[in-house]
Amino acid sequence: MTIRRIAQIAGVSSATVSRVLNGSSLVTAETAARVQQIIDQMGFVPDITATALRSGSSGTYGLLIPDITNPFFPEFMKSLEALVIEHDRELLVATIDFHQGGMARSVRRMLTRRVNGVVLMASEIETEPFEALFKNRVPLVTLDRKKSGIGLSDIATDYVGAMNQAVLHLKELGHRQIGFIGGFQGLGTSTLRLEAFVHAMRNLGLTVRDEFIRHGDYRVPGGEAAMTDLLIRKTLPTAILTANDMTAIGALRVLRDQGFSVPREISIVGLDDIQLSELVTPSLTTLHTSRAELARLVFSCLEHANKRTPTRGRQLTISANLVVRQSTGPAPQRKKAR
Repeated sequence: MTIRRIAQIAGVSSATVSRVLNGSSLVTAETAARVQQIIDQMGFVPDITATALRSGSSGTYGLLIPDITNPFFPEFMKSLEALVIEHDRELLVATIDFHQGGMARSVRRMLTRRVNGVVLMASEIETEPFEALFKNRVPLVTLDRKKSGIGLSDIATDYVGAMNQAVLHLKELGHRQIGFIGGFQGLGTSTLRLEAFVHAMRNLGLTVRDEFIRHGDYRVPGGEAAMTDLLIRKTLPTAILTANDMTAIGALRVLRDQGFSVPREISIVGLDDIQLSELVTPSLTTLHTSRAELARLVFSCLEHANKRTPTRGRQLTISANLVVRQSTGPAPQRKKAR
């Protein structure tokens, strides 16, 4: 079944059928209804790839995520997909692997599919695929790079404000010895979160102790390893902030396995507020980032870039707000390793 055959049955031109498929207002309501009825009866599905080749526009946006196993990314993807579908767009999703050229391969997929824009859910990007997108005039939206330019938008989380909320919460509970488990050492977004923690501690008059700071990998095993390393110290922090909820869940598991009571002996704070954080025991105090709001900002940047070419991208900020649950409580008088 082709557009030409649909046109023959409906007694209209192929151009009229194309206009109906594209929602054009140039077709009368009566004709559009008749053509649409035939399309539905025949089960006709247009060839999107062929349409993209003819028009140079696929109506598709690309989404590159670093870790599909981290619930934050599927939760965000669900919100973004809802917006994309609502506006009659498509979403092409790929995961990336910085250590094996995964970024370059994923970007090539996006270019082959003639996407109208790409969202990169990571602060680190390789130079070559980055340049390939702009060479082909494909707008890019990044997270936490804090850089914008022609065809480049960025949405940064207000980690400073977020960490201030978390540290203030712990300080008001009597905590003074506060540790931090971050992400990959040297990664841009990991540095931003660590610097925000240090800033919050100093801003609230608390001492930052290097021996209470560890690096993880944004996953449960990284949180477990970092927490295990902290527990071998003679003096322990009474509270620990983490770079994300997966890290916090790993820390909680180690504390439970080694017989520590959370929050009676050690308090834990996560970041992201994934759905799992409310289901673990104890439920996790964390910093909530709205997936719906983040998706809205990302989509607005993509649409903005596609209205004019070339156009300067946007630099936007999203907040993270403290959600208090059961993993934080009053500071113990003293904490020593067992």
